Amino acid sequence: MTRIMIIIGSVRPGRIGLPIAQWVRDRVEAAGHEVDLVDLVELALPFMDEPEHPGKRAYTQPHTLAWSARVEQAEAVLLVSPEYNHSYSPALKNALDFLAHEWQAKPVGIVSYGGASGGLRGAAALDAVLSTIGLVRVPVDVAINGPHGHLVDGAFVPDAKNDAVLGRLIEALGRYAEALRPLRA
Repeated sequence: MTRIMIIIGSVRPGRIGLPIAQWVRDRVEAAGHEVDLVDLVELALPFMDEPEHPGKRAYTQPHTLAWSARVEQAEAVLLVSPEYNHSYSPALKNALDFLAHEWQAKPVGIVSYGGASGGLRGAAALDAVLSTIGLVRVPVDVAINGPHGHLVDGAFVPDAKNDAVLGRLIEALGRYAEALRPLRA
Protein backbone atom coordinates (compact mmCIF):
# COMPACT_ATOMS: atom_id res chain seq x y z
CA MET A 1 0.00 0.00 0.00
CA THR A 2 1.24 3.46 -0.97
CA ARG A 3 0.08 6.82 0.40
CA ILE A 4 -0.84 8.71 -2.78
CA MET A 5 -1.63 12.41 -2.69
CA ILE A 6 -4.05 13.45 -5.43
CA ILE A 7 -3.97 17.19 -6.13
CA ILE A 8 -6.83 18.86 -8.00
CA GLY A 9 -4.98 21.48 -10.05
CA SER A 10 -7.92 23.76 -10.85
CA VAL A 11 -9.72 26.23 -8.61
CA ARG A 12 -12.21 27.51 -11.18
CA PRO A 13 -15.91 27.57 -10.29
CA GLY A 14 -17.68 24.76 -12.14
CA ARG A 15 -14.38 22.96 -12.78
CA ILE A 16 -14.41 19.48 -14.18
CA GLY A 17 -11.24 18.62 -12.26
CA LEU A 18 -13.26 17.71 -9.18
CA PRO A 19 -15.31 14.90 -10.77
CA ILE A 20 -12.20 13.64 -12.60
CA ALA A 21 -10.30 13.58 -9.30
CA GLN A 22 -13.15 11.69 -7.64
CA TRP A 23 -12.89 9.00 -10.36
CA VAL A 24 -9.11 8.89 -9.86
CA ARG A 25 -9.52 8.64 -6.07
CA ASP A 26 -11.97 5.77 -6.40
CA ARG A 27 -9.58 3.86 -8.68
CA VAL A 28 -6.55 4.50 -6.41
CA GLU A 29 -8.49 3.28 -3.36
CA ALA A 30 -9.79 0.24 -5.27
CA ALA A 31 -6.16 -0.62 -6.05
CA GLY A 32 -5.52 -0.79 -2.29
CA HIS A 33 -3.70 2.49 -1.77
CA GLU A 34 -4.29 5.18 0.82
CA VAL A 35 -5.44 8.53 -0.62
CA ASP A 36 -5.04 12.11 0.47
CA LEU A 37 -7.26 14.14 -1.87
CA VAL A 38 -6.09 17.76 -1.95
CA ASP A 39 -8.57 20.25 -3.31
CA LEU A 40 -6.65 23.49 -3.87
CA VAL A 41 -9.91 25.40 -3.34
CA GLU A 42 -10.15 24.04 0.20
CA LEU A 43 -6.39 24.28 0.82
CA ALA A 44 -6.69 28.00 -0.01
CA LEU A 45 -2.98 28.79 -0.13
CA PRO A 46 -2.33 32.48 -0.76
CA PHE A 47 0.28 33.42 -3.32
CA MET A 48 3.68 32.54 -1.91
CA ASP A 49 4.04 34.60 1.24
CA GLU A 50 7.07 33.07 2.97
CA PRO A 51 10.03 35.42 3.52
CA GLU A 52 12.65 32.69 2.90
CA HIS A 53 13.22 30.40 -0.05
CA PRO A 54 11.38 27.06 0.43
CA GLY A 55 14.72 25.25 0.24
CA LYS A 56 15.59 26.61 3.68
CA ARG A 57 12.48 25.11 5.29
CA ALA A 58 12.27 28.20 7.49
CA TYR A 59 8.49 28.41 7.25
CA THR A 60 6.68 31.09 9.21
CA GLN A 61 3.07 30.79 8.06
CA PRO A 62 0.65 28.27 9.62
CA HIS A 63 -0.73 27.35 6.17
CA THR A 64 2.79 26.55 4.93
CA LEU A 65 3.57 24.44 7.99
CA ALA A 66 0.33 22.49 7.51
CA TRP A 67 0.97 22.04 3.78
CA SER A 68 4.52 20.88 4.47
CA ALA A 69 3.36 18.27 7.00
CA ARG A 70 0.70 17.01 4.62
CA VAL A 71 3.03 16.65 1.64
CA GLU A 72 5.69 15.05 3.83
CA GLN A 73 3.29 12.15 4.51
CA ALA A 74 2.76 11.38 0.81
CA GLU A 75 4.78 8.63 -0.83
CA ALA A 76 3.58 9.46 -4.35
CA VAL A 77 1.76 12.34 -6.03
CA LEU A 78 -0.92 12.28 -8.70
CA LEU A 79 -1.82 15.59 -10.32
CA VAL A 80 -5.23 16.11 -11.92
CA SER A 81 -4.23 18.98 -14.13
CA PRO A 82 -6.13 21.12 -16.61
CA GLU A 83 -4.50 22.75 -19.60
CA TYR A 84 -4.66 26.54 -19.52
CA ASN A 85 -3.33 28.25 -22.65
CA HIS A 86 -0.99 25.34 -23.46
CA SER A 87 0.30 25.28 -19.89
CA TYR A 88 -0.75 24.42 -16.32
CA SER A 89 -2.82 26.33 -13.79
CA PRO A 90 -1.27 29.06 -11.64
CA ALA A 91 -2.92 27.60 -8.52
CA LEU A 92 -1.10 24.30 -9.08
CA LYS A 93 2.22 26.05 -9.70
CA ASN A 94 1.80 28.07 -6.51
CA ALA A 95 1.04 24.95 -4.44
CA LEU A 96 4.14 23.23 -5.80
CA ASP A 97 6.36 26.30 -5.28
CA PHE A 98 5.52 26.63 -1.57
CA LEU A 99 7.74 23.65 -0.73
CA ALA A 100 11.02 22.09 -1.83
CA HIS A 101 12.37 19.22 0.29
CA GLU A 102 8.94 17.67 0.85
CA TRP A 103 8.64 16.73 -2.85
CA GLN A 104 12.05 15.03 -3.09
CA ALA A 105 12.25 11.48 -4.52
CA LYS A 106 8.50 11.00 -4.78
CA PRO A 107 7.03 9.63 -7.97
CA VAL A 108 4.50 11.79 -9.75
CA GLY A 109 1.95 11.04 -12.42
CA ILE A 110 -0.41 13.32 -14.27
CA VAL A 111 -4.03 12.94 -15.29
CA SER A 112 -4.39 15.84 -17.70
CA TYR A 113 -7.50 17.09 -19.39
CA GLY A 114 -8.40 19.61 -22.03
CA GLY A 115 -9.45 19.97 -25.62
CA ALA A 116 -7.90 18.15 -28.56
CA SER A 117 -4.56 17.58 -26.80
CA GLY A 118 -6.17 16.10 -23.70
CA GLY A 119 -4.10 18.50 -21.64
CA LEU A 120 -0.76 17.01 -22.73
CA ARG A 121 0.76 20.41 -23.55
CA GLY A 122 0.05 21.52 -19.99
CA ALA A 123 1.49 18.27 -18.63
CA ALA A 124 4.63 18.74 -20.73
CA ALA A 125 4.99 22.29 -19.44
CA LEU A 126 4.94 20.92 -15.89
CA ASP A 127 7.93 18.63 -16.48
CA ALA A 128 10.62 21.24 -15.79
CA VAL A 129 8.90 22.34 -12.58
CA LEU A 130 8.40 18.79 -11.31
CA SER A 131 11.99 17.69 -11.92
CA THR A 132 13.40 20.89 -10.40
CA ILE A 133 11.58 20.28 -7.11
CA GLY A 134 12.69 16.64 -7.04
CA LEU A 135 9.58 14.78 -8.11
CA VAL A 136 10.22 11.79 -10.38
CA ARG A 137 7.87 11.41 -13.35
CA VAL A 138 6.53 7.95 -14.05
CA PRO A 139 6.36 7.09 -17.77
CA VAL A 140 2.55 6.85 -17.92
CA ASP A 141 0.12 9.72 -18.55
CA VAL A 142 -3.65 9.82 -18.71
CA ALA A 143 -4.83 12.44 -21.22
CA ILE A 144 -8.57 13.11 -21.33
CA ASN A 145 -9.84 14.77 -24.51
CA GLY A 146 -13.13 16.66 -24.29
CA PRO A 147 -13.75 15.83 -20.64
CA HIS A 148 -17.18 17.50 -20.51
CA GLY A 149 -18.48 14.81 -22.85
CA HIS A 150 -17.73 12.25 -20.12
CA LEU A 151 -19.93 13.84 -17.45
CA VAL A 152 -23.09 11.96 -16.49
CA ASP A 153 -25.17 13.53 -13.72
CA GLY A 154 -22.11 15.42 -12.47
CA ALA A 155 -19.88 12.32 -12.31
CA PHE A 156 -16.97 11.63 -14.63
CA VAL A 157 -17.41 8.43 -16.64
CA PRO A 158 -14.14 7.50 -18.36
CA ASP A 159 -13.81 5.65 -21.62
CA ALA A 160 -12.18 2.22 -21.55
CA LYS A 161 -8.81 3.55 -22.74
CA ASN A 162 -8.53 6.21 -20.03
CA ASP A 163 -9.62 3.74 -17.37
CA ALA A 164 -7.00 1.19 -18.49
CA VAL A 165 -4.22 3.79 -18.66
CA LEU A 166 -5.13 5.06 -15.18
CA GLY A 167 -4.72 1.50 -13.91
CA ARG A 168 -1.19 1.40 -15.37
CA LEU A 169 -0.42 4.82 -13.89
CA ILE A 170 -1.52 3.75 -10.41
CA GLU A 171 0.56 0.57 -10.69
CA ALA A 172 3.62 2.59 -11.79
CA LEU A 173 3.23 5.02 -8.88
CA GLY A 174 3.25 2.10 -6.44
CA ARG A 175 6.34 0.52 -8.02
CA TYR A 176 8.25 3.79 -8.19
CA ALA A 177 7.29 4.74 -4.61
CA GLU A 178 8.77 1.47 -3.41
CA ALA A 179 11.92 1.83 -5.52
CA LEU A 180 12.47 5.44 -4.38
CA ARG A 181 11.82 4.70 -0.69
CA PRO A 182 15.57 4.55 0.22
CA LEU A 183 16.08 8.01 -1.28
CA ARG A 184 13.27 9.45 0.85
CA ALA A 185 14.62 7.92 4.07
